[in-house]
Amino acid sequence: MLPSPLHPAIVHFPIVFMMLLPLAALGALWAIRRGWSPVRAWALPVAFAAALALSAWVAVETGETDEERAEDVVGEQALDAHKTLATRFLYLSGGVLVVMVLGLMGGAPGRSARALGSVAALGLILAGFQVGHSGGRLVYGDSATVGLVGAFGAGAEGEGESGLRPNTEADDD
Repeated sequence: MLPSPLHPAIVHFPIVFMMLLPLAALGALWAIRRGWSPVRAWALPVAFAAALALSAWVAVETGETDEERAEDVVGEQALDAHKTLATRFLYLSGGVLVVMVLGLMGGAPGRSARALGSVAALGLILAGFQVGHSGGRLVYGDSATVGLVGAFGAGAEGEGESGLRPNTEADDD
């Protein structure tokens, strides 16, 4: 019952957690200012950071599983660039998780970790955008390649498995 390839379905989980993490952190900072206990308020950002790091790891693992299939279509260089960005995102997600956990401490160290974790969560969006953009170019193509959608079989009226048409026109870049 799992989709094949699995990687394109999995990558949406880290995207969601990446976008929710800064909101959870800012909400927790607001709750702490309103008198909530830091441990109670900061538990949600820590949980989101853990879910983000775990889902990023699963995305990297499923990407490695599907790597050979994709490499035959888009080429090794483009795939290696995407893999490098994804690995960086995984490490950054792990680093943000560590900082978020340190935010559970009391006093000045906890306040500093919460502030740093909130800023880092916002910065992580840039790294996530870079991974997603490179993956999107692999799937939907650019002026140099048709992309995976067109290469993994055509459905009705020339559409790929996803139901989307491959991008065969030059980018407007």
